[in-house]
Amino acid sequence: MLDVKFVRENPEIVKKALKDKGIKLDIEEFLGLDKTRRELVTEVEALKRQKNEVSDKIGEIMREKKNPKDFIGSMKVVSQKIAEIEAKVEEINQKYANFVYNIPNIPHESVNIGPGPEANKVVKEWGVLPKFDFEPRTHLEIGEILDILDFGRATKIAGTGFALYKGLGARMERALFNFMLDLHTKKHGYKEIFPPFLVNRRSMTGTGQLPKLEEDMYRLKDDDLFLIPTAEVPVTNIHADEVLEEDELPIRYTAYTACFRREAGSYGKDTKGLTRVHQFDKVELVKFVEPRTSYEELEKLLADAEEVIQLLELPYRVIALSTGDLSFAASKCYDIELWAPGLKRWLEVSSCSNFTDFQARRANIKFRSRQSKKLQFVHTLNGSGVALARLVIAILEIHQNKDSGVNIPRALRPYMDGLESIKPE
Repeated sequence: MLDVKFVRENPEIVKKALKDKGIKLDIEEFLGLDKTRRELVTEVEALKRQKNEVSDKIGEIMREKKNPKDFIGSMKVVSQKIAEIEAKVEEINQKYANFVYNIPNIPHESVNIGPGPEANKVVKEWGVLPKFDFEPRTHLEIGEILDILDFGRATKIAGTGFALYKGLGARMERALFNFMLDLHTKKHGYKEIFPPFLVNRRSMTGTGQLPKLEEDMYRLKDDDLFLIPTAEVPVTNIHADEVLEEDELPIRYTAYTACFRREAGSYGKDTKGLTRVHQFDKVELVKFVEPRTSYEELEKLLADAEEVIQLLELPYRVIALSTGDLSFAASKCYDIELWAPGLKRWLEVSSCSNFTDFQARRANIKFRSRQSKKLQFVHTLNGSGVALARLVIAILEIHQNKDSGVNIPRALRPYMDGLESIKPE
């Protein structure tokens, strides 16, 4: 969340951020609530001081063996006023918190202003799109021919929007996340984490999924726990309510998890095959950094995710998102998109975001300055390093052969006992 003092002192900046991100929120109403709330809190604190003074006076009178009746009566009046004002404050606090948790992060000045994806910019292209001497098949067709994907049985087991990997398909899935974890830990300097796949409401609120995106999450109503939509949630909350030392920063974590998303409102949209599923595997990258280095760390984070794609020999492009396409919590974000020749479209496989101190304020993650010893909020970043469902699409469709076999990228072969290709039986 934003610093309320910042909102109070910079309402026009916040209004512009709301407009640029396409979010409707009445900041003037919030500022009115904030003003009333502060006035009431000031009043109740003054009454409490008055009550304490009267209480001390009553004690003094009683020690003198006099009757404190008049003072007791006035103290009851003060107590009643305090109770009435605190009730008003509590009522305002609910509206106040709703505003605070629904004000988005401020986009960075380098982010292109625009209403949505049409204003995004391609900032990098890598690799050459393949040319086939045959009509390229989709991953659904390849998966069926090679008997490595089974959507019919997945639907029988769980419903639509789920996938069943079989044989070498399952082996490839496992090989991919092991390959990525090794790359990020051995070369890029991340520490591996294996977190819970269920988190509490506070953790979801800390990273910005709640309250805004609750309808898109799987929730266990009896326990008020959520299946994680991304490892970003549990990994970022590792340091919730903690004070880190400046010498510890930057902290880099990587984690494999399954991810779960209801995809509410996506009925009929990109729902075939692996393009939009309710459960998928992902290797996540999370950073805790000093504020002064966070945008530099974002570029490094992007490079770490890009290397995964390069080693898998897949052509890709990097998109700088516009203000209207930024997530609620992000100040700046890059997407990595892979080309799927069978589907004839680009697919997002990674989003690399800088959240500045937005998540850290919600989760209460601070660091102590080495020199001044003052406490500041860290900046948090995260990126997919990378998401597997669509990565599998690209591998199957980019590396396919005329006989529907698929070549295994060289970097992945050590994780598949040297297997060079998956061939139809």
